[in-house]
Amino acid sequence: MLKLTQNAFFNGETSALFTAQIAEQTRQFHQQIEGYKPTPLVSLEQLAARLGVKAILVKDESFRFGLNAFKVLGGSYALGKQLAEHLGVDISEIDLKTVSEKLSEPLVFATATAGNHGTGVAWAAREMGQKAVVYMPKGSPQASVDRIKGLGAECIVTDVNYDDTVRIANQTAEENGWMLVQDTAWEGYEKIPTWISQGYMTMAVEAQEQVEELGIKPTHIMLQAGVGAMAGGILGYFADKLGAENFKTIIAEPRAADCIYRSGSSEQGDMVAVGGDLSSIMAGLACGEPNPVTWPILKQCSSFFASVEDKVSATGMRVLGNPLAGDTKVISGESGAVTLGLLYMLASREDYAEQRQQLGLDKDAVIMLFSTEGDTNPVRYRQIVWEGMLDTAN
Repeated sequence: MLKLTQNAFFNGETSALFTAQIAEQTRQFHQQIEGYKPTPLVSLEQLAARLGVKAILVKDESFRFGLNAFKVLGGSYALGKQLAEHLGVDISEIDLKTVSEKLSEPLVFATATAGNHGTGVAWAAREMGQKAVVYMPKGSPQASVDRIKGLGAECIVTDVNYDDTVRIANQTAEENGWMLVQDTAWEGYEKIPTWISQGYMTMAVEAQEQVEELGIKPTHIMLQAGVGAMAGGILGYFADKLGAENFKTIIAEPRAADCIYRSGSSEQGDMVAVGGDLSSIMAGLACGEPNPVTWPILKQCSSFFASVEDKVSATGMRVLGNPLAGDTKVISGESGAVTLGLLYMLASREDYAEQRQQLGLDKDAVIMLFSTEGDTNPVRYRQIVWEGMLDTAN
């Protein structure tokens, strides 16, 4: 069901790319966007009592700009930074509603996506009066394609996996003189992925302020990873703000695409790529190559890495969508619910008692999670939550 390994490379060193100061700058950019407001930090008090921990706090990103997912934070910030650089101004001077007036003609932004990142880029491009071309890997749900097209972008589904789709997007952008907005990096392409990960830190700033209002501090932060762009940005912020040694971080991935887990389990801590179809219900996390921009902070500041089967995420979706009396319902999609599913399995099953003790999931544990998407695939959401698809009993 799940594999867990302690990070032997933890040293607590923070990154100059992901600091509390930079996070405040990204939040200031997002605050000037029409419709901005912090997403809720939901306290599941009854579930915490049931699992024997002090608190379970879930950042619910299904409310982000009406797009049902967090990815727009990274895409919008990266587009803002690109346009600012293109125009020779500071990003503080970029107004989404008026920036197109400064350009003689619209720019074209290209990206590859499993769904939510492309939605964010398409939305940001539309808001800024620019154009977007979005590539998706084979097997992408029609709901995601329709959502991206509905935002005015061109959407092309390839016949290859996610990582190869990234290569197609990059090549096509180069051939056409488009701006590539990709959330993973490679040699020679690090600046824009860094901006995207920095954009995600707005979530962390909000969550920290919200947890401070509750008068408690997180002892555990659980983050999901595809290439590690979001996990790296969020962990970088908290490591700088709180000190990485003051909380435990668990990074979770789908078993079919557990490149971060394998990298953290490798002999030297080098990045390890996973090939093949990368088939998982967690489409947003089905990425086989770690992001070299964020891998260093994950390597230095994560406490544990976990590789989980799809059933774990399905369990998380059902628990969040069908809460105990008194707890708030959270509609969480496949990539959003994996950490809650992992927590539930670790805290409720006797066969994971040793791991539970190792992690310190006890009566003093305050666990923060990020539900990064809502029901972005409504048909599958109902299959899992209503009809029992991927039941752990089977």
